[in-house]
Amino acid sequence: MPDRQIFTADLNDAGLFDAGIPQDVFSGMRATRGLVWTPIGAAGDGFWSVGRFADIVAVSRDPETFSSAAGHIQIYSIDDDALQARASMIDMDPPDHSRLRRLVNPGFIPKNIRDYVPIVRDRVSLLLDDIIEQGGADWVTALAKPIPIGIICDMLGVPEEDHDYMIELTDYLVAGTSARPLDPTAYGNTTPLRLLPFNSPAAHGLTEYARALGEKRRADPRDDMVSKLVTAEIDGQRMSDEEYCNFFRLLIFAGNETTRSAMSNLVIQMARFPEQFARLKQQPELIPSAVEEVVRFASPILYFRRTATRDTVLSGTQIKKGEKVVMWYCSGNFDEQQFENPQQFRVDRPKTVHVGYGGGGVHTCLGSGLARLELKVLLEEILKRDMQFTITETPEYVHSNFVNGIEHLHVKLS
Repeated sequence: MPDRQIFTADLNDAGLFDAGIPQDVFSGMRATRGLVWTPIGAAGDGFWSVGRFADIVAVSRDPETFSSAAGHIQIYSIDDDALQARASMIDMDPPDHSRLRRLVNPGFIPKNIRDYVPIVRDRVSLLLDDIIEQGGADWVTALAKPIPIGIICDMLGVPEEDHDYMIELTDYLVAGTSARPLDPTAYGNTTPLRLLPFNSPAAHGLTEYARALGEKRRADPRDDMVSKLVTAEIDGQRMSDEEYCNFFRLLIFAGNETTRSAMSNLVIQMARFPEQFARLKQQPELIPSAVEEVVRFASPILYFRRTATRDTVLSGTQIKKGEKVVMWYCSGNFDEQQFENPQQFRVDRPKTVHVGYGGGGVHTCLGSGLARLELKVLLEEILKRDMQFTITETPEYVHSNFVNGIEHLHVKLS
């Protein structure tokens, strides 16, 4: 086997991301010819890191060579029985992935998403006015958490009184992406953690909640996504109970955590680049491109892993069948070959194509249109109120190398 370029930074260490994206680490990676290797665990184990924009797109659009199903989508390896038990749509390749995606696609097409504009605006307006009245707040607790979870819960049919419980469960789910131990019996869990997504007992809590809500909707269908999921048929087949529960868990996590991170990063960028956001007051037609810049800077999901199904070559590096290939979206979004002055936030960045929603292909983020809508409405309402923010304490990031989440962001109005 040819010599591997060993990368000095341990990208498997969640602590590396405790202050946000370590830009110097990834700029060094991009400047290195070919791919770099990070060894982990047992001798010979490790992963190739893909940090350049073009390479991320190439991996994303070739699921036959770089599989989501052949191995885990996170860096660490899991047993075959755990792969089967944990599998949701993001852990699958076509045609299994395509079958499940067709079931839920109608709920996320632009025509249906537009129906949520007044709902999002009402929720955002109420919470922004509360923050104004108080003169500031913990932005994450006061707005970034409740808005995305409220919208995805509305779509699914989760009652309003259970929204805080969904936030709690997703927070505990993300906690499983760090190396910190979790109580294996939390939420009544009796399943070994290795069989649960993110090794978190919150996955059990979400599964039990999904199962109970699904039973209610089978008996009394309503105009919500859960009712459609438990009754829909594709090619004469309905989702299995396991598929449905895994799907519910995925939608709650993806529809909440990623947009929450982007909304928190929006305020950070407003504080860092006030002149750019002042420009939006005069040129509101730039709001859509500003939203794309927010997502590019946020890179809410830091990486996804694929597994090589055959020997191949990428960026001049030989990759062997079975080796792990990790796409660092948070690196590709700042690639100097793709973006002029990538560390500069620009509301007028032309035709921004980033990998904040994935690099294209079959796993492009299902909820990207909904996330854009929520961010656009939030930005419009902030500008309408002429809100300007000062960050009063260092942001507290989620201890994870998988999500670029922010736990607390204390701001005051200036």
